[in-house]
Amino acid sequence: VKEVSTDAGLCNVWAVTFLFLWYFFSGCTLFLNKYILTYLEGDATVLGGMQMFATLVCGYLQMKAEGRDVRGKKPGGFYRHMIIVGGLRFCTVLLGLVALNYVAVSFTETVKSSAPAFTVIISRLILGQITGFYVKLSLLPVMGGLAICSANELSFNLVGFMAALMTNISECAQNVYSKMLISGDAFKYSPSEMQFYTSVASCVVTVPTMVLLVDSSTITSMDPKMMFCLLVNGVFFHGQTIAAYYLMD
Repeated sequence: VKEVSTDAGLCNVWAVTFLFLWYFFSGCTLFLNKYILTYLEGDATVLGGMQMFATLVCGYLQMKAEGRDVRGKKPGGFYRHMIIVGGLRFCTVLLGLVALNYVAVSFTETVKSSAPAFTVIISRLILGQITGFYVKLSLLPVMGGLAICSANELSFNLVGFMAALMTNISECAQNVYSKMLISGDAFKYSPSEMQFYTSVASCVVTVPTMVLLVDSSTITSMDPKMMFCLLVNGVFFHGQTIAAYYLMD
């Protein structure tokens, strides 16, 4: 498999390509999430579980295609890292779906504009990175705009807003930690390894959650249209997350 890791940032054609793919798959996943939850009246837990299962299967197939050994020797701290990222991924997905149940897609994305502020804070806590004064100052208009939009949003709902905000925090923490594992000095996990192993960890949490929260009739009564939409949504979510990992690399 061709190595595309580089320090050239967005000046590299691969980085721009993966950035475009991330935007494309993110948009497809987001709107299909809303369609399944609102118009098909799907279950948020089932949808999140399907996304975790899809990334697990697709991640496994990608590792096999790259010739990587799934059962090979693991570095120190491997299981701890995968459980942390996997748990954050599951929280991000589930909270994001809860938010979409209460507020509009556009408002969910508006709340995501606070991501740079949370990334600065989390990077400081996890990586010890110090952000310059002018960068911090530039975050104030973003947060002010978020407050204005929230105050005037017609579909505003406190539960939906809090779920969207917690989704943002969880996703930022996941991205910062994943970046450390993919391109840090102490760890060098490949994007496909991150995708597969964190999906395994997420599924360990997803399965008990589905058993507790989802009624068996919800699964057995699914029509072909719903099953098809869940499958396509899972593939879109895999594309979104693997593109993000390659972009971090």
